[in-house]
Amino acid sequence: MSDEIFQTSDLATRRTDVVKAARAGVARVRDKDGTSLVMLPEGELDALQELADWSAAHLRLEALLRRETRPTVAELGDLAWLRVFDDDDLAEFMAELQDVLIAAHADKSAAALHTCIHAWRVTARQLEDPLRREVLLRGKLEAGDLVGASRPADTVTAGSADAS
Repeated sequence: MSDEIFQTSDLATRRTDVVKAARAGVARVRDKDGTSLVMLPEGELDALQELADWSAAHLRLEALLRRETRPTVAELGDLAWLRVFDDDDLAEFMAELQDVLIAAHADKSAAALHTCIHAWRVTARQLEDPLRREVLLRGKLEAGDLVGASRPADTVTAGSADAS
């Protein structure tokens, strides 16, 4: 990464140098009034914004979970999908989220964060269904829980037998 600071006039006279510096990580441009402007790849900006949002959500959730009472759906807000998890699962989510935030920051990519959040959201959706919740949380299966299934019969739809 270059330590060079470009001037606004460089945007016209040295535009390829400015763009090259931005592609390499960051291009700093000093405006006439002294304001420092930064140009960087959009993907990095998106990752930084997402990391900031999830870091704030992590801190908010951490504060909610430190209290003696369970957070309400309103308090969870955009994290209300977490309401289906018990306290142990929420603690596990918090630990995993912290780890993935650190990794995503180091990678300068939100891909690991997306994978983590997606997996937890899928699990939350499964736990919302009472039958699936029972199966997932029950733990050990008993022999009586399993039943045999017969192979489905081959069916021929009308008109398809004529095609052969």
